[in-house]
Amino acid sequence: MKKPSFWVLSILAAVIITACANQRGPAEQAVTAAESALTNIRDMANRYAPDQLQAVDAQLNGVKDSLAKGDYKGVMAAMPALNTAISNLKDTATANQQAAEAASAKAKDAWGPLSSDVPKMVDAISSRVDILSKSHHLPKGVTKDTLAAAKSGLDSMKSAWSDASNAATSGDYTTAVTKGQAVKDQASQIMQSLGMKS
Repeated sequence: MKKPSFWVLSILAAVIITACANQRGPAEQAVTAAESALTNIRDMANRYAPDQLQAVDAQLNGVKDSLAKGDYKGVMAAMPALNTAISNLKDTATANQQAAEAASAKAKDAWGPLSSDVPKMVDAISSRVDILSKSHHLPKGVTKDTLAAAKSGLDSMKSAWSDASNAATSGDYTTAVTKGQAVKDQASQIMQSLGMKS
């Protein structure tokens, strides 16, 4: 009785090992294919959908852990969800990239007028502040405090405009326009406070 049961166990063990070996190949291929698909979009995803990339990486690591433990059935069961997550990540990153490129193109168009107008405004304010600083009598509506505020505002505007120009030089027109518009708004307020036409 013992001998047949030993043979039965041996045959069963061989069948299980063969079944596992049969699943191992497809499981390894599936994980390799998923890794490859993720590698192809990683840079874009890292830039345009970093949080989603992190979640997909965690999902992939879970599947790789299952593979390392020999849970080939678990790997194959997890693959459809992982492949869908990678596909969704690609779609999101592509959409975000297109939106960013469109916003950048729009900002580039807006930068042209700003880069011309703002330096003129800053120069006009600088000239006005110099004249008023040397004057013994300030014009009506302009106080010493207003003039002092204009002087300090002029320094902060020059610094902010330098940042905006640097951003434009590096191709980041979205940041350049945001900073440049803030300088323009500040310049308009200072010009108004000094009785100038903006």
